[in-house]
Parts: sequence; structure tokens; C-alpha cells
Amino acid sequence: LAADTSRQTIVDREPGQYLGHPTTVLLEDGRTMIAVYPKGHGRGAIVMKRSTDGGLTWSARLPTPPNWETSLEVPTLYRVVDGKGTKRLIVFSGLYPIRLAVSEDDGVTWSGLAPIGPFGGIVAMASLVPLRTGAGHYMALFHDDGRFIAERAAEGPRVFTVYKSISTDGGLTWGPPEVVVSHPVAHLCEPGAVRSPDGRQIALLLRENSRTLNAFVIVSNDEGRTWSAPRELPGALTGDRHVAKYAPDGRLFITFRDMAHDSATKGDWVAWVGTYDDILNGREGQYRVRLMDNHNAWDCAYPGLELLPDGTFVTTTYGYWEDGAQPYVVSVRLTMAELDRLAAAARRF
Repeated sequence: LAADTSRQTIVDREPGQYLGHPTTVLLEDGRTMIAVYPKGHGRGAIVMKRSTDGGLTWSARLPTPPNWETSLEVPTLYRVVDGKGTKRLIVFSGLYPIRLAVSEDDGVTWSGLAPIGPFGGIVAMASLVPLRTGAGHYMALFHDDGRFIAERAAEGPRVFTVYKSISTDGGLTWGPPEVVVSHPVAHLCEPGAVRSPDGRQIALLLRENSRTLNAFVIVSNDEGRTWSAPRELPGALTGDRHVAKYAPDGRLFITFRDMAHDSATKGDWVAWVGTYDDILNGREGQYRVRLMDNHNAWDCAYPGLELLPDGTFVTTTYGYWEDGAQPYVVSVRLTMAELDRLAAAARRF
């Protein structure tokens, strides 16, 4: 779809300024979207914008608290609801310590960033999973390589470890980090969470940062208390920062940075279409889509992904979309019916 500019909306662009790594939230009205992203590669002042028409148009940059300018990592944005039904938006920012900002009014006003505890991490939090253990219970997932989990960096070789932190009060406070998975060879990181269709299992799709193996998957059948041994995914799902949502027909749409070893779209922004069973059984899935062509060997994606009430996916990310230009933030919109027609036409050739 890279050449189909009719699907693309520029969310933000500033000449000479690197804009990257957005996450998005769709509010309950089905049309209001909020995006946050840094001015810089990962670290940099957090920018916020709002769309009131499902991502077709976007506001100017909105006011944010002064200490959002001190963000040291990719900001991540989530909707949370506590046990009394109170809705909030929260933004995380990582390295040491992981910090949290809270909005009680759907992003109109925000608190400053404040530490959630004496621990840090990279891409905090890459996923946030509502738990079935109680109303307002959430599991946040992130990784570290030994440099930021504690105030003083660990000595010796860098060991990639995925951690979880639990909240039981609707995301306001968070427990200490608990190890989810590490691997003797693979560098597992950036967990992308997806529940099984029946809701009983959680799968984590994991980036493999040594670039010697495919991406990995682990699953939990007890709300994240224990996890299966990690195993490699097929090449079709090998990439960075997987973000997944179910389409209305029950298939999965997963978007990420393609890092498969022999892929013709390596380094580009892609999406995978298939089923949860495909993931569990190591199948390649139905098809893949190049969403946009990144004019860089790897630096793009980390996408936001929302599903509108009419079945339209709106996925948003950054990349080097033009030669000689700094990265900027773009949305692409599509439906599964459109993708199926395009895939069928491609097979005829």
C-alpha cells in the first residue's frame, strides 16, 4: 500500500526535526483519537495531538506539562479504568526511573511525569493488559538489558529480560518488576500482547534484538503468573514492536517493523494478517502488507493501532518516508475487505 497516498494522513511533520515512535488511544465515542510521540529518536520532549474524526484530521500540538520535555524514552499511552469505573488516560516514559503521567479528563489536562518506583526499563510500557483477576487490574510489560532496571547499571554482558509490573488500582500505582522471560542466546524485548479469542490465554510477541533469530512468542494460561518456554515465530512475524488487534471477522491484524532476514520489505512498516491459531501453531499466516516504504535500513514503525466502529483500522507511525527528510508521523487507514481484494488480485499475478 506504500504508493496509495489516498490512505495516508500526515499527523505531524516539522522540517529538520526527527518525530518518532507514536502510540495512540481511541476513546469510547469511537472517533476521538489521541497520539503521543517524542521529538527525537525515543528520547525527547513528548508531543500530543488529538483527532475528533477518527484520524482523518489532527489538531495542532496541544499543551503538555513542562516536565514532559524531560522524557528519556518512547512515551506510551493507554486507557485504564479502575474498580469503581473511573476512566483515566496514562502515559509512561522509561529509562531510570520509569515515570507516569495521568489525565482524569480524557487528555485535556495532565499531571507531570512522576516515578512509579525505584526501577527503570526500556520502552516502558510496550504493552498494557487488563487482567481478569479483578476490576482495575492491569499488567504492564517492558524490557531492560541491565542498564536501567536499577539505579546503578549491572556489570558484565547485557542480558535482555522482559518484566511485568502489576496495578490493582486502575493504573495509578504499580508493583515492583517481576521477570517474565529471558533467553540464553536470543535478545528478547518489546513485548506485544494479544489475548486468545476466548480470552483465556495471553500471548506475547517478542522482538529478537541480536538479529540472529526470528521473533519469539510465549503464552500464559494464568493471567501472566507463569509463561511457556519461548519459541521462534515464522519469518512472516519477525520484526519489532508488534501491535495487534482483532478485526470484526475474528482475524488478527498485527503491525510492526519488518526485520525478517530474507524479506523484500525488510526495514519497512508492515502488517500481518492471520489467526491466533496461526501464531500458536507456527504458521506463516494469510498474507502480509507493506504499509509504507521506509527510506532507511530499519528506523521506522512502533505503530499505534485503532479499530473504528465501522471496521476501519487506523494505524499510525513514524518513518523516513522521503529521501533526505527527517522522520515524520503518518496514519494509514484500511479495512480487511479491502486487503482481501488486494491480496486476491496480487495472487492472480
